[in-house]
Amino acid sequence: MLDKVKSLISEIKDTSAKTNEEIEQFRLKFIGRNNIINDLFGEFKSVPADQKRELGPALNQLKVLAAAKLKELSASLNSKDVSSADVDVTLPGIHAMEGSIHPISQTRSRIIEIFERQGFNVEDGPEIDNDWNNFTALNFPENHPAREMQDTYFIEKDPDILLRTHTSNVQTRLMKAKKPPIRSIMPGRVYRNEAISARAHCFFHQVEGLVVGENISFKDLKNTLYHFSKEMFGKDTKIRLRPSYFPFTEPSAEIDISCFICGGSGCKICKQTGWVEIAGSGMVDPNVLENCGIDSTKYSGFAFGMGIERVTMLKYQLDDLRLFSENDIRFLKQF
Repeated sequence: MLDKVKSLISEIKDTSAKTNEEIEQFRLKFIGRNNIINDLFGEFKSVPADQKRELGPALNQLKVLAAAKLKELSASLNSKDVSSADVDVTLPGIHAMEGSIHPISQTRSRIIEIFERQGFNVEDGPEIDNDWNNFTALNFPENHPAREMQDTYFIEKDPDILLRTHTSNVQTRLMKAKKPPIRSIMPGRVYRNEAISARAHCFFHQVEGLVVGENISFKDLKNTLYHFSKEMFGKDTKIRLRPSYFPFTEPSAEIDISCFICGGSGCKICKQTGWVEIAGSGMVDPNVLENCGIDSTKYSGFAFGMGIERVTMLKYQLDDLRLFSENDIRFLKQF
């Protein structure tokens, strides 16, 4: 048996390999699960005691030598592959493709940044909510069209549960949970049962703002949105307020900004008017404050809301809302 071990030691020392297949054959013979060295260790148990003193060290040498040889063969072959004439190691590597932040996320982050500098906190709430938070608390009459199925996604098993149609549900929850003063914005995804087109979608993103405190006036609302418009669209931006109607604010106003594309002279973005609409706003209706447990004789407030897709489309001069959700790499890579 000792002669066999010495023979294998000589074989290992003389082994060379030019291919991975030859290395694998060596591994299977000397290192693999059912290798020849394991068989020799099995036979070692039945060897006479007087022979074990010499045979044991030889077996250990054989095992160590086999592992070292396998490592040597693998390193030698890999080194030859790298320096092969078929491979030019001086060529630049292949760079992994880099991703980018979605344009909606970019605009959302920018809006949050501007309002945070004005002292607003960011609040969040559930996308699935009940009728009270989404409609009733916000002064929607029972027969208001927004309650009908053509506008709202209701949960079939419970007609009182729905997908929120605006982030105003976060406002009602906030006013119930916190005492004034409140100064917060609520960005998030909303859902409406509308036909998908270049200017409408069944889901989109909004950011709403709410300020409640003592002696809050319409002037505070105007100054807040005026500052936002200049930060978002440029220092020369002007704003105008047009009377409007929303169930949860009184008085209410639509907010327009001077067209930052044409400077007010008229273009396709502003439909030749020189103005583009960006938001709805108004003073919080006293009924809404009372519904949420806030004393309307002591506190007042204002609220506003805008579509993040709308702001993004204006900022990047896009004309199709569907581009944001189609996941077309040709579109997204531009950002």
